[in-house]
Amino acid sequence: MTGTEPRLVEVRRNLLKDNDLRARALRQRFRTAGVRVVSVVSSPGAGKTTLLAALLQNLTQQLRVAALVGDLATDNDARRLAASGAPTRQITTGTVCHLEARMIEQALEGWELAELDLLLIENVGNLVCPSAYDLGEDVRLVLAAVTEGEDKPLKYPTIFNTADLAVITKCDLAEAAGCDLDLLRHNIEAVRPGMPVRLVSARSGLGMAELQHAVAA
Repeated sequence: MTGTEPRLVEVRRNLLKDNDLRARALRQRFRTAGVRVVSVVSSPGAGKTTLLAALLQNLTQQLRVAALVGDLATDNDARRLAASGAPTRQITTGTVCHLEARMIEQALEGWELAELDLLLIENVGNLVCPSAYDLGEDVRLVLAAVTEGEDKPLKYPTIFNTADLAVITKCDLAEAAGCDLDLLRHNIEAVRPGMPVRLVSARSGLGMAELQHAVAA
């Protein structure tokens, strides 16, 4: 072990402790304001933005919804979600591969939370780092696309273990992608027994009504 390793471990512990304290304060703030907060995590290309855009089109007709979008660069995803009419803000993380509670605090400045019913948070495309950072959310969704392979949950068990709901996306492509949906569900169950799983396709609308209910409940 080199002399720098204990120092790096201590720095990481302090960062996570600070994040947990901030997340706890955010969670209390959200609850006081009566806002339900749902965060979405996945690897790049799993369909987070397309899924959220489809959800927002309907949710904005029923609820007061806003969205925060995390990305390393560009505001492309935020502009796509803003087309729904929901207030949307971009969080550009630069070289940071995940969102943190302090980023959420800063992004909320100027928003009156009591005027919202639901806040959706799209995390940076990554299945590793986001697992360690609580954002004060009520529910965490983890997405797995049929194009990513059935072993995704086995490769990234930590993120599935920290999630509340698994969403299998792009199900309209399952046959073309050669995806065994039963095996993918089995692997999710093996990693996180009992976790609810939804099969959806934002393009065809498959399962979207049920997912919308789960998000807004």
